Amino acid sequence: MISDVDLRYLRRCVELAKTALELGDEPFGSVLVSTNGDVLAEDHNHVAGGDHTQHPEFALARWAAQNMSIEERAKATVYTSGEHCPMCAAAHGWVGLGRIVYASSSEQLGKWLSEIGVPASRVRNLPIQDVIRDTTIDGPVPELAEQVRKLHRQFHARNY
Repeated sequence: MISDVDLRYLRRCVELAKTALELGDEPFGSVLVSTNGDVLAEDHNHVAGGDHTQHPEFALARWAAQNMSIEERAKATVYTSGEHCPMCAAAHGWVGLGRIVYASSSEQLGKWLSEIGVPASRVRNLPIQDVIRDTTIDGPVPELAEQVRKLHRQFHARNY
């Protein structure tokens, strides 16, 4: 269930996705939040340089592994503009982060990109629960998903 607090953090993720787009990158943004509601770290996509492992969710998992105890990680929440890809879901699971909340799903993204003629990715879009177990997952959020869709359309209109 998505709360007003969740919506606030998800809106920040959409802002970070807009920042990525403004910098010429794919529009994805993520925020790591402690059990107390403190923003611990945030990031956006950095794949424009050619390294497609530079996803914000992956960066937050690395940050958490270096800066948080196992107990703190398990109680933290990762908010993101788009559902984790399999790489990021695995990183999330390996470092033991808690809940995941996303604005738009991988399934939605796949449909949006197909509609505008973007070739399918080499990596399959899998639901997070097909990659990791025992994680609470909430999303998508329709009103924010539409904003994310528009960002992806803008990105791909420039690049295809």
